[in-house]
Amino acid sequence: MDHTTYLSPYSWRYGSPAMRALWSEVHKRRTWRSLWVVLAEVQAEFGLVTPAQVDDLRAHADQIDVDRAHEIEKDIQHDVMAEVKTFAEQCPLGGGIIHLGMTSMDIVDNTDALRVRESLDLLLARVRTLLDQFATLIDTWAATPIMAFTHLQPAEPSTLGYRFAQTAQDLLTDYENLTRLRTAVKGKGLKGAVGTSASYTELFGKDNLAKFETRVSERLNIPFFPVTTQVYPRKQDYDIVSAVAGLGATLYKFAFDLRLLQSPPLGELSEPFGKKQIGSSAMPFKRNPINAEKIDSLARMLAQFPRLAWDNAAHTLLERTLDDSANRRTSLPETFLIADELLITTLKITKDLRINEPAIQRNMSIYGPFAATEKVLMALGKAGADRQDMHERIRGHAMNAWAKVQMGEANPLIELIAHDETMLSYLPESELRTLMDASDHVGDAPERARVLAQTIRNQLAPS
Repeated sequence: MDHTTYLSPYSWRYGSPAMRALWSEVHKRRTWRSLWVVLAEVQAEFGLVTPAQVDDLRAHADQIDVDRAHEIEKDIQHDVMAEVKTFAEQCPLGGGIIHLGMTSMDIVDNTDALRVRESLDLLLARVRTLLDQFATLIDTWAATPIMAFTHLQPAEPSTLGYRFAQTAQDLLTDYENLTRLRTAVKGKGLKGAVGTSASYTELFGKDNLAKFETRVSERLNIPFFPVTTQVYPRKQDYDIVSAVAGLGATLYKFAFDLRLLQSPPLGELSEPFGKKQIGSSAMPFKRNPINAEKIDSLARMLAQFPRLAWDNAAHTLLERTLDDSANRRTSLPETFLIADELLITTLKITKDLRINEPAIQRNMSIYGPFAATEKVLMALGKAGADRQDMHERIRGHAMNAWAKVQMGEANPLIELIAHDETMLSYLPESELRTLMDASDHVGDAPERARVLAQTIRNQLAPS
């Protein structure tokens, strides 16, 4: 890399080498050439070009020379034609038939569709691994009681596995959406300058057009849109980018919750922290949640791309304008590179997630008794006590206990309830103390969490 000029962080910092390779100039141009070869192969079936010309193209298809193509592009100001000329220079016999009948977007849009599909395959493989990791976390912690929060205030107990299940359920929805869209990806096909296939009609005749395009589709192993303009419908980009951004939203929430839970006042979960890792240049003791913060930073960027894809779809005037071309050169690759980095980082976090059980128990001991008062109220009512009177007595004890907790003292609520003379006239102290244990006040959360884990495993199992 040339560090004397600007380098995109996605060129080296974010995303995997595999995803960067998919969106590289070499892979793009190699895919262009493979399309030109397929076109020539099908044209040979119709007698338009000779087998020898096709063989010549095929023999030189991997000889990518980006520097030569850029040199030509400086003069002609057209990247596709610069690659055509570069390829043609290498093919003395077949060079003259390259791109016969095509318009540039017959090459560019089919290539983009193929790269989008390859990128989805890479993301889906990572999502499958992440779902499997979440299924393991759910099963391991399904019955571990934690304090749940609403409005960032302690509410009632839940379980750690059930909290993991919330993320996993969203992730499973993302997986289903992306799988459906991956199956539905279509290329433009071979339809020429405005989608009418006029140039191909001249080559093959109208009666042969369907057979010609079907043969190309079969060779490329991708279906084509039946109706296009000069480009494939940009609604496809919008749908796919939106689904990828939806995946980003799931990972964002997981990371945001983790950042909150890693804060020392809660301290229940934390991301892995290496032995030599530095948390702060100024404060040596810091253990900042940098991976979760990175996820949220990049996901925030990813969230902007559906709007851009919407504009590209809505603003493609008549049969084509070029005002989406420049932004798609970065927005499509970065959509997938960001998502790739989000998944890589989340996989790293979940694989070695630190779970602080003493902190979980501490928070339960502080806040759990407040939630347990609901059980006490129900039991007193069943024992014949006046519900309104008991509610007021419990509320008074709870307010006194909350004031103590706010002062940093231990929660005295269990003792206040257990020694309330009026309540003791209805229930024995031992039962009151048992009722004030909130650890089992989690409903059927463990069972539902485990059911989701099994649903995930069933979905991931080979069909």
